[in-house]
Amino acid sequence: MIRCATSLGCRNNSINTRKLVSRNPIRKLIVASFIAALIPLSAAAIDVETPVVGLTGVPLDYSVSGAAAGETVQLSAAGKTYTATADADGNASFADVAIAEAGPATISATAGSATATTDLRVIPGWVSVLPAILAITIALTLRNVIPALLLGLWVGATALRSFTFEGAGRGLLDSFQVFVTGAIADFDRASIILFTMMIGGMVGIITRNGGMASIVRAIVSRAKTAVGGQVAVWLMGLMIFFDDYSNTLVVGNTARSLTDHLKVSREKLAYIVDSTAAPVACIALITTWIGYQIGLVDQALGSIPALSDVQAYSVFIHSIPYSFYPILAIVFVLMISASGRDFGPMFTAEVRARNGAVKPETSEDLPSIQGDELSPKDKIPLRAINAFVPIIALVIALMVSLVLLGEGDSLVAILETTSPYQAMMYSSFVGVLVAAALSIGQRILSIHETVDAWYGGLRATLFGMIILVLAWSLSDLTASLNTAQYLVTLLADSLPVALIPAIVFILAAFTAFTTGTSWGTMAILMPLIIPLSWAVMTVNGIGDPSGMHILYSAVACCLGGAVWGDHCSPISDTTVLSSVASGCDHIEHVRTQLPYALLVGFVGLFVGTIPGGFGMPPLISIIVGVVALGTALRVFGKKAEAS
Repeated sequence: MIRCATSLGCRNNSINTRKLVSRNPIRKLIVASFIAALIPLSAAAIDVETPVVGLTGVPLDYSVSGAAAGETVQLSAAGKTYTATADADGNASFADVAIAEAGPATISATAGSATATTDLRVIPGWVSVLPAILAITIALTLRNVIPALLLGLWVGATALRSFTFEGAGRGLLDSFQVFVTGAIADFDRASIILFTMMIGGMVGIITRNGGMASIVRAIVSRAKTAVGGQVAVWLMGLMIFFDDYSNTLVVGNTARSLTDHLKVSREKLAYIVDSTAAPVACIALITTWIGYQIGLVDQALGSIPALSDVQAYSVFIHSIPYSFYPILAIVFVLMISASGRDFGPMFTAEVRARNGAVKPETSEDLPSIQGDELSPKDKIPLRAINAFVPIIALVIALMVSLVLLGEGDSLVAILETTSPYQAMMYSSFVGVLVAAALSIGQRILSIHETVDAWYGGLRATLFGMIILVLAWSLSDLTASLNTAQYLVTLLADSLPVALIPAIVFILAAFTAFTTGTSWGTMAILMPLIIPLSWAVMTVNGIGDPSGMHILYSAVACCLGGAVWGDHCSPISDTTVLSSVASGCDHIEHVRTQLPYALLVGFVGLFVGTIPGGFGMPPLISIIVGVVALGTALRVFGKKAEAS
């Protein structure tokens, strides 16, 4: 009986057993338990998890699940064998597994008597950057971002399948069904879409009820020149420091009527909005960014025994003086605004605006959130309170929500655990409700007129949201192609210690530029940069307080470089939102902002980051950088005047 319990030849005995126990439930339970105890345990099944595709010569992470806790697991790839021990959950991780040759590869794993194999396509590393580079090139060439993003998605999805007719066909379908759907289905991203639409709806209401017109009239009485208007927008950008999305949407929508009245180009408005959003949020002490950034730093510090007791918040605070690009970008916006000087494509745009055309005549313009059809209702009182109160309610609701949704005994701990996207949803909904209540309560708008105004503002954001979803989709695709890992492998070898921060800045900037995401760049690079910087510092004998400026600067350059690349990239979400909120043509915004961002980036790199690596105090670098930017603006900039 024992032998037959596991034998294919025990059919008759099994039938007899069923007859024996079928009449008595208790006997059935006892016999079933007895038989189960006699059956030997079969080998557990294991699974091998690989990247979607492999890249030649690029170390990637693999894992095996289903092993017994503490069991030795072996992974074989391209003739090499790697060994790891399964954790308490039966998972074994294999980092830095590289395959040298392109083509099909078989990945096999062994855990005890259990084995598993899977096939993996390995493609050349340069293919991983092709979709992003193609999208950027087409966008700048055609000056239309949607076909560029779609083409980049198609090429990337085809690379994940195969470069065949069948792969191209399935890749075309995957670009929409897999990546676009995935971008919309993500909770945080859906929150951003809804937040943006609700902000647009709120602006539609406070425009229709005359509140925005009243604010413009009040500010116009003080800011009567284009220079004054630009400085006012810069100050508004500093005031809303706690979140880059909130900053971009609120300032862009609120200031557009003012800058249009003062004949400031939409390109200039988008530049001021974009360059006082992420740079401010990146270095301010209480923002939705800080919890995310500190979490990344803390995770990386935990992997270094010598730094395990170092507080991540302390490292972040010490890194702020080395954040040359964000600091200089904010200062340069003030220089541009207060001097009235511009150069490059922005100067051309400003001359056109002074002659009465605030928007480009020939380019395709994004629908503005405050469209021409959303003008104040006729014969209504213009009260600034009808715009100020909803905006203030939105700001307060956002800050309160951030605190209530977090946990901890300190503000830093609360911001580390809060849910910024959920807070954005709450605050935008509160803003709409307050704007609607004020409009209906004062009988300025009827319920139907309020809904129409809300829908008019919301509808104008849809085109921008399409671009935003496509940008997210391309970002997800580059993650599947392991683009960032390829860039790290390509650029991170043989780092001289004094140039670590500069190389980190370039790597982060290029990664953010090609992927279109600053947060994604930070998340990918920070766990690599801190251990790598510490390792190089230790090898060079400065793995102590005397060399901590290298680590602080490397952290700052990871954050600042990500912001710089995000600013310059036409597929960046914040670049898109700046265009949408300012009612500016997206490609024109990128084209006019790029020379300014490049200038500030190069000054920050060569005046701040590189000298800082050799020990120059950051305050001196900032002062020299401000002087260099002022000199460049004085030499190359010209004041735009109407012809």
